Amino acid sequence: MWSGQWVADQLGIALEDASGSSEVVDASDAVAAVGGDARADQTSHAGPDGAGGGRLRELLGLALRRNPRRAHLLVSNVLGKHVPQRPAVVHGAGVRLGERVRALLGDADAARAVVLGYAETATGLGHSVADGLALAPYLHSTRRPVDGVRPVGGFEEEHSHATSHLLLPEDPALLAGDGPLVLVDDEFSTGRTVLNTIRTLHRRFPRARYVVVALVDMRSAADRADLDRFAASLGARVDLVALAAGTVRLPADVLARGQALVAEHETDPAAPLPDRVPEHAEPAHPAPVRVEIDWPRGLPDGGRHGFTPAHRRALDAALPEMARRLARAVRPARLAPGARVLVLGFEELMYAPLRLAEALQAEFDHTATDGASGAGGAGGAAGGVEVRYSTTTRSPVLALDDPGYAIRTRLTFPAHDAPADGPGPRYAYNVAPGGDPARGFDAIVAVVDSAADTPALHAPGGLLDALAAQTPRLAYAVVPSYVPSGAADDPATAAEPAPAEAAIPVRRAPQDPPAPADPAAPAEPAQAAGPDSSVPTPRTPAGVPDRQASPMQEPLRGPDFSSYAADEVGWLLQDFSEVTLEAPIEEREEAIQGGGAHYAESLPIEYQPSDAYQDLFRSALQTSAARIARAVGAVTETLLAEHQDRPGRGPDSRPVLVSLARAGTPVGVLMRRWAQHAHGIDLPHYAISIVRGRGIDTAALRWLARHHDPVDVVFVDGWTGKGAITRELAAAIEEFEASEEADGVRGFDPRIAVLADPGGCVATYGTRDDFLIPSACLNSTVSGLVSRTVLRADLVRPGQFHGAKFYRELADADLSGLFLDTVTARFAEVADAAARDAKELVATPHRAPTWEGWAAVERISEEYGIHDVNLVKPGVGETSRVLLRRVPWKVLARRGAGPDLDHVRMLAEQRGVPVEEVDDLPYSCVGLIHPRYTRAATGADGRAVAQ
Repeated sequence: MWSGQWVADQLGIALEDASGSSEVVDASDAVAAVGGDARADQTSHAGPDGAGGGRLRELLGLALRRNPRRAHLLVSNVLGKHVPQRPAVVHGAGVRLGERVRALLGDADAARAVVLGYAETATGLGHSVADGLALAPYLHSTRRPVDGVRPVGGFEEEHSHATSHLLLPEDPALLAGDGPLVLVDDEFSTGRTVLNTIRTLHRRFPRARYVVVALVDMRSAADRADLDRFAASLGARVDLVALAAGTVRLPADVLARGQALVAEHETDPAAPLPDRVPEHAEPAHPAPVRVEIDWPRGLPDGGRHGFTPAHRRALDAALPEMARRLARAVRPARLAPGARVLVLGFEELMYAPLRLAEALQAEFDHTATDGASGAGGAGGAAGGVEVRYSTTTRSPVLALDDPGYAIRTRLTFPAHDAPADGPGPRYAYNVAPGGDPARGFDAIVAVVDSAADTPALHAPGGLLDALAAQTPRLAYAVVPSYVPSGAADDPATAAEPAPAEAAIPVRRAPQDPPAPADPAAPAEPAQAAGPDSSVPTPRTPAGVPDRQASPMQEPLRGPDFSSYAADEVGWLLQDFSEVTLEAPIEEREEAIQGGGAHYAESLPIEYQPSDAYQDLFRSALQTSAARIARAVGAVTETLLAEHQDRPGRGPDSRPVLVSLARAGTPVGVLMRRWAQHAHGIDLPHYAISIVRGRGIDTAALRWLARHHDPVDVVFVDGWTGKGAITRELAAAIEEFEASEEADGVRGFDPRIAVLADPGGCVATYGTRDDFLIPSACLNSTVSGLVSRTVLRADLVRPGQFHGAKFYRELADADLSGLFLDTVTARFAEVADAAARDAKELVATPHRAPTWEGWAAVERISEEYGIHDVNLVKPGVGETSRVLLRRVPWKVLARRGAGPDLDHVRMLAEQRGVPVEEVDDLPYSCVGLIHPRYTRAATGADGRAVAQ
């Protein structure tokens, strides 16, 4: 019997399938219509795949609800909210929709898209659509505010029981792109929710295309026309994709008649629920088994703050082991063939329980194949254990135990996550068997997030107590509630601590013993795994935060860190601005050369340029701006042209610029600007620390792998000297990817793209001329007011980013913006020349590094009696650094070098350093750090350091 028949008979409601209507087309035709004669302001409608006959009845039942706005409820059979369903069916429906969206958009636009799901019912469906789309990040709206996370938007849902939606992405820029926005809801009834969302977001983040996805499209012709007119008024295109389409025919008095029916048949109205849990209450049933599933550290519990394809891959990898832990907890050996297990999610927490349920079914099927529990098959075929999935909800629906009604039974319990709108009842539908014992479950696994693991969850009358009355075996698992970086703990975990005597006992499922820390040491004996062997364990008091913070920091951005705009660069660093790290240059040099310190453990005192030197900088900038702009264009065009040909990169992949802080960062910003100017594309750009002799920041590499495909990462630096950092990076990447710390991360390409490569150390460059790049003339005041990077054991713990300082106090002297803007202003005039340079470079068959610079450095080191290549700094940029940060001994200048060395000569004069003109120098100049420095120093030739 159709599960909507009772409502249809009582109220005269009818579902009318839209197959055959001119408004609905087959999926393949929908793609053609959208891609063919589609105007930029039109909506198109991608109808059911296989629509016709009883398609709507397969997908939907009907129920009545206590809602003053709409009496009836379309109850989805494939959503996994009100009706327990096989998890593969639930997940597969969303994945199939996502695959259709990807086909509709094409991979290029799909990779630029963001998927947005609606709370609470469509959070899991939106996740599943994102899984099918595969290339785009996912975010869902939420009704749970999170302290410390500022909403980037919100909207209202017209007919929902709880209306206000918040958007709380961890990255506020997630919705700021101009790629397609894919909005996912379980149904379109009027389209007003979608309209409210688009109107709100379009004001702040306008874009040209929206795709709306649902299981069913039930809008009337008038509602469809309203959305078409709205899309036209925006000048945007709106595509619609659904599994089935039709309309609901409603009598004029349906609301009043529906309310009367609810009043007549409501025999179990929600009783008044306590506002707080009694401190000494005892549960009415044995305590459930808590299963420690070992959720991956740092993996979000869902899309409330964003969920990326990298997160999905991490979850996929962890699911089999988590499923094995759940399977042990419900003890499949004690379940008869054909037993039913329910995995019950919690309100907005739909996706994690869904994927766990799907993996649990796979585990049971695998066990059945091995003969442990009968001849199971995929999806819980006859003879095996069958897993079903559904979730709790805050929506009140009439329960009526009739085969022709979609909501047969209802469990009612208090909210247990300290909701922002106050306490109230929550519901679990079709979990109790009602009058048909065959509909019961032999085991139930409840899955909640840690913000909802409160005393109310465990109290008499709470969710676990209600479930325990319905099944002989109850377990529960807690997924850590993800906390965005910098956010405060959830209010649910910040409540007044419960008294010790009120601690609620739980039984924990037996787990495998942990591996001993010392391979030679014996393992601790495991506890017996008998039916009653689990011991009561007090849960964490409510006042102790049980939420899992992200193990990785998020990028620092201006204006809070650096004077660059927030979208120009994200610094994968810690902010050490309040730490005193500066030391006199001479003291640093003595400690470094004496082996007592590493150069990255302290900072030189920031050089304060004289008025004359600043005038020289401005003059040099005006003289060289076009030359720099041409080199920026050449290296960026070369990079874009060759990026897709690098191993592992797809046809639609784009580079992710990762500049080596800090000399590479202004160049990375300029390259990003060139890509915007010449191609209209926004390349992600981050700055990362690399330290000679210590390697690259591996915590930052892990962050990059978590948020981007490593094969898309391109490392960027300002210039090359002798190639030490080039070699350091290659060795560091190789060491990282071979280490356990990498946790399987592979694909980083250690080759560097630079503006200038006078040393012949790289294959991707803008020029090999050794000329003045004005950003080398100064320190932080031309680099966003950021210091060089710091790596010191007492400040940087394992797993943390390296650090740097933001010199806010130097804002009046900041020339960073002037440098960037002056070079950017010359882009148009050099565009043709840059394109020619890049074309010639790409066409060069052999561009392998020559390393001629390294050979020159070795020769100079020996000729001048230094015997340490690290003290020889070739090129204009490196020589400038020597004069600004180290104790210089002398400067070698190529005979006849012109104005490119004016600033070098001025700095050398200020520091009393001789400039020696030489022939046969492959660089414009070379700076020599004073060898074997002490404060009574003499050099290799006996010359004293000028004071």
